[in-house]
Amino acid sequence: MAGEWSEPTTVRTPRPRRRWPKRVALTLLVVLVVLVAYGVGLYFWAGSRLQTTDAFSDYDGRPAAGAGTNWLLVGSDSRENLTPEQRKDLHVGNDEGNRTDTIMVLHYGDNGPYLVSIPRDSYVSIPGYGKNKINYAYSVGGAKLLTQTVEQSTGLRMDHYAEVSFLGLVDVVDSLGGVEICVADGGLHDEKSGADFDGGCQTMNGTQALQYARARYSDPTGDLGRVKRQQQLVDAIAAKALSPGVLVPPWKLIPFVSAALDALVVDEGTGIAALANMGVKMSDPASTTTVPVGSEPNVSGVGDVVMWNESEADQLFTALREDKAIPTFGGN
Repeated sequence: MAGEWSEPTTVRTPRPRRRWPKRVALTLLVVLVVLVAYGVGLYFWAGSRLQTTDAFSDYDGRPAAGAGTNWLLVGSDSRENLTPEQRKDLHVGNDEGNRTDTIMVLHYGDNGPYLVSIPRDSYVSIPGYGKNKINYAYSVGGAKLLTQTVEQSTGLRMDHYAEVSFLGLVDVVDSLGGVEICVADGGLHDEKSGADFDGGCQTMNGTQALQYARARYSDPTGDLGRVKRQQQLVDAIAAKALSPGVLVPPWKLIPFVSAALDALVVDEGTGIAALANMGVKMSDPASTTTVPVGSEPNVSGVGDVVMWNESEADQLFTALREDKAIPTFGGN
């Protein structure tokens, strides 16, 4: 009808379709590509810096390979690359030559992981040198003779070898921002190692961690007490290194990996993948123990030594060789 009012027609403009799902997918894809590239790059960078040594030899009577995997882990206390100032700060003295005060076997397979300490004063047969303290093998023949000595003494064939130095240990702990160590009631005070700690849990830097792990003269259990502190420090380093706070941020992970690679020397057949797997296994061992000790006599021309409890030691090494649960002994 002419002149009748009608409501104006509203034309709706279509709203643009949201593209958030596509954007989120694209963002995640980019992040994934960056992470993969970062991981691959880190892997090859680490592999190019890995230091190796000739640690194994095929000799007559070498033990056959058992079940599972065995690592020989060694702490070298050589002062060769330390400045006079570093020797003083670390309280390591000025002894010359190559030595080791830490010898451990890490085993894993269907059972484990198990971390077994071998006291450095263990009185064993050293090929070509008669009977002596086990660390004497390292001082006269390096990694290769020490590996052979450990294999023949335990009946275990070693698959991998890894060695860390004094200064390397300090740098690794410092790269992690320190590690938490719980000191027994009564504290630990050892003038020779520099250890001066009250009882209780505390964060130790690299120098303090070394002092703690090397202390033995103020400990009534001597070297056996030091072995337990070394195991404790290894556990603390592995746990901190595999924590999200270190593994996730590149600014934390790269300094740690760099320090670890500078500190470590491995056998020529060990690569980054095997090394990383070893680190994972060490972070949560099913059991940490020491070769059972029978006595600690004084041997003429050698000094105070550690004699293994042969029966119990044989049970332990047999279980490791067969990848079975290790027995528990009263002294461990």
